[in-house]
Amino acid sequence: MKTNRRCRALLAVSLNLMALLFSTTAFITTHWCEGTQRVPKPSCGKEKKTNCLNYGGNETANETNQNVVHYSWETGDDRFLFRYFHTGIWYSCEENINAAGEKCRSFIDLAPASEKGVLWLSVVSEVLYILLLVVGFSLMCLELFHSSSVIDGLKLNAFAAVFTVLSGLLGMVAHMMYTQVFQVTVSLGPEDWRPHSWDYGWSFCLAWGSFTCCMAASVTTLNSYTKTVIEFRHKRKIFEQGFREEQNFLDQEAIKYFRERTEEERAEAGDLRLQCLHSCSPN
Repeated sequence: MKTNRRCRALLAVSLNLMALLFSTTAFITTHWCEGTQRVPKPSCGKEKKTNCLNYGGNETANETNQNVVHYSWETGDDRFLFRYFHTGIWYSCEENINAAGEKCRSFIDLAPASEKGVLWLSVVSEVLYILLLVVGFSLMCLELFHSSSVIDGLKLNAFAAVFTVLSGLLGMVAHMMYTQVFQVTVSLGPEDWRPHSWDYGWSFCLAWGSFTCCMAASVTTLNSYTKTVIEFRHKRKIFEQGFREEQNFLDQEAIKYFRERTEEERAEAGDLRLQCLHSCSPN
């Protein structure tokens, strides 16, 4: 029983550690959502000669360059670029069309004023989610490595399960609130940021993977607690049943002993009486 309980505790610790690593990574990265933004092409210049608009410069020099669009009212979508962007809880980064690399800005500033409160509530929930995961992980480690008795281990197990379940619920609420804020920002956010197309990124998958590992850890911990309690009750029932049977056996043996003793005493008393009669009778 002790080996099985230790294996279950080790599994719960591993799942909780995975949930903690996944949630922390998702919280600090900027790939919750990613996609493309449609932005106007910049003007051609000395440093910018590709993917740009030519407003009447040297047309002969650019005739062979297919990436240069000659300005006309009839160019349509050719006047736009589709740049890659990715967004997290804290920052939104997009491809820099004027230079190499990316430029980032605060996603909190991009969110509409009506959604800032929900976004901050999502951030607080994410922080509490991570903190409760740390508490649950610490309790599980104490139960696994420093528990001196089974009763103390059961107490730590119960508290770890409660904290892990609470953290999972907070994480689920935080992820859903962030999704709601992002969808509203897509519709009501700044025009120079609104995505042309978008989808969820690997940070979002990590966040929900963390939630899955968290709930699996809580279920494993509760299962370990329940199985240990049931095993103790079963062993106690067997012990009490065996104790009653042994007590009944001892009582029957005692009754049998006293009966035999009484019969022996009666037989001895009869023999003494007969001897007395023989000794006292006249010749």
